[in-house]
Amino acid sequence: MNRIDLAFQGDQKLLSIYFSAGHPNLDDTIPIIKALQSSGVDMIEIGLPFSDPLADGPTIQKSSTKALRNGMRTEKLFQQLENIRNEINIPLVLMGYFNPMMQFGIESFCQKCKSIGIDGLIIPDLPVEIYHENYKSLFDKYGLYNMFLITPQTPEDRIRYIDEVSNGFIYLVSTASVTGAKSTFGEAQAKYFKRIGNMKLKTPQLVGFGISNSATYKAASKYSRGAIIGSAFINFLEKEGVHKIANFISSIR
Repeated sequence: MNRIDLAFQGDQKLLSIYFSAGHPNLDDTIPIIKALQSSGVDMIEIGLPFSDPLADGPTIQKSSTKALRNGMRTEKLFQQLENIRNEINIPLVLMGYFNPMMQFGIESFCQKCKSIGIDGLIIPDLPVEIYHENYKSLFDKYGLYNMFLITPQTPEDRIRYIDEVSNGFIYLVSTASVTGAKSTFGEAQAKYFKRIGNMKLKTPQLVGFGISNSATYKAASKYSRGAIIGSAFINFLEKEGVHKIANFISSIR
């Protein structure tokens, strides 16, 4: 069974953390992953830096740019993760854009992910129709889940289609904007979360974009299976460093 499915067994609320590989320093990737697992997170999303990250806000864009300047590349990340499953047992998801994957070769990329122990991918600029028609069979061949994003503007029929072809979870984007930490959610977000929850989708949802503290984590988790934190964690790393990651995670839960 895919580790992502295992994480969703039971009824506990999940916490997934995103960070940009190679940031703050090139060799921080593995120490960050180890610290996150030991701090009790349920899933880790490893960002593959890209020069034109369309869905990302300024914090993640900045971290991605710094990681690229540090020398992070697809090949380098795969080298860093080569023996990761000797120590890490929680789900690992690569989040990135389709261009670097195409440059690497889609099947080669999937094959490498499988050999390392990556459980799934999040590719914001890969439309669900293109994935379904051209790549799903390839992803299935290598045991990789591909998670899709929905927003407050996504039509119901498209949400149903995404739910039909999805594995793992659906990434429930909290707002119609780029990533970025927020201190609270308003009534509009609450109605949106409740509306999606009432659709009774077969695929569980995690809320992302704007989760920054315990209050937003709990609000996002009320109508979903949990939440994803990215920008707030990256800001924390910039200020406090890898050695204090446990403090950040405890402040959320």
